[in-house]
Amino acid sequence: MTQEPTPERTSISRIIGASLVGTTIEWYDFFLYGSAAALVFNKLFFPNSDPLTGTLLAFGTYAAGFGARPLGGLVFGHFGDKVGRKRLLVLSLLLMGGATCAMGLLPTYASVGIAAPILLTTLRLVQGFALGGEWGGAVLIVSEHGSPQRRGFWASWPQAGAPGGNLLATGVLAILAAVQSDQAFLDWGWRIPFLLSGVLVMIGLWIRLSVTESPVFLEAAEQARRSSAVVRAPIARVLRDNWREVLISMGARMGENTTYYVITAFILVYLTGPVGLPKSVGLNAVLIGSIVHFATIPLWGALSDRWGRRPVIIIGALGSGAWAFAFFGLLDTASPLVITLATTVGLVLHGAMYGPQAAFFSELFGTQVRYSGASIGYQLASVVAGGLAPLIATALLKGYGTAAPVALYVAAGAALTVIATAVSRETRATGLGSVPEQPRQAV
Repeated sequence: MTQEPTPERTSISRIIGASLVGTTIEWYDFFLYGSAAALVFNKLFFPNSDPLTGTLLAFGTYAAGFGARPLGGLVFGHFGDKVGRKRLLVLSLLLMGGATCAMGLLPTYASVGIAAPILLTTLRLVQGFALGGEWGGAVLIVSEHGSPQRRGFWASWPQAGAPGGNLLATGVLAILAAVQSDQAFLDWGWRIPFLLSGVLVMIGLWIRLSVTESPVFLEAAEQARRSSAVVRAPIARVLRDNWREVLISMGARMGENTTYYVITAFILVYLTGPVGLPKSVGLNAVLIGSIVHFATIPLWGALSDRWGRRPVIIIGALGSGAWAFAFFGLLDTASPLVITLATTVGLVLHGAMYGPQAAFFSELFGTQVRYSGASIGYQLASVVAGGLAPLIATALLKGYGTAAPVALYVAAGAALTVIATAVSRETRATGLGSVPEQPRQAV
């Protein structure tokens, strides 16, 4: 009996490692597109437009990936609640990696005309579909393995895969920018990071296949097999019994997602456009900021275990909303050091919203609908907040010629997060098996 805690610790460490590696690779693929949309896709796939219009078109295809994420969340959530978390995580990684590698082989507009942006958009939709299913499975398999007392800390590690992937994508692009001329990068260098995804996916699959299925899910599945009750499909149960939790999840995402994509994607447009700096300044700022972001997300998750999910998220939302007004003024200094500081502070404040999010969303839903419920709320908000953020920010800059409306836009998203989190119940230390499932007879 005294030796039982040791294998449990080993198990949770292995689960976290597999989830973190997988989410890092998937976010690398997804964020790589965002950076490329700001730097090269406007020239290679939409060349017959002025620079800002071309960027708007490129970010339009970028947003298309977010549009596919709710569908991915629905499909993966349904089967994840039916057959388990692990199988769907493997499938999402294969889909994402395959689409990203194919992007590295695409012909440009100069070679095949209108077919080039059509193919690019199609592959972006596959990316979005895969990522829509990835997040729910990755955070749930960790949440359902870990103890309630430290769930915020454990579940925040898959969240760290987002800055980890952004760090990897930005790092590869920054290296290429440093060793290549702008013309060489535009001609062929941009393809290298996309093709590199194939190698990363093989590593991720090897690690992810080694994990065990969630014990909470296995217990719930066994109980369902023994029960004679006929229950609705997970998505139907979520929309009928947990619509309030879905809305809370969406609201909690608005400020977090808007803040993140303005800082990490729109910054490249702003610095290379109005400020007139080379792309390397923005890439390096995001690179350094992502390192700090990666390290602080688990710290915010751990704080949510002590203070509660709601206080930490609200601190991050209020801080991000206020920082938005200082952020662009600091970018306007054109000082690489100041720009890096502004980016880093913004990402640290974002981490306060993002770190506790995995545990918070997991604790809102019962086991048999958790994959569906968490995924739907998370991914629907990503369309409105994350997918449109660079597009809206670029349009505001183009329309007003100043970043002030962009700061107001970020602050408005942060206000929505404060409201949604404030009206929610506190979920800290909730036992995942204790959330009422509310089974109903099928009619």
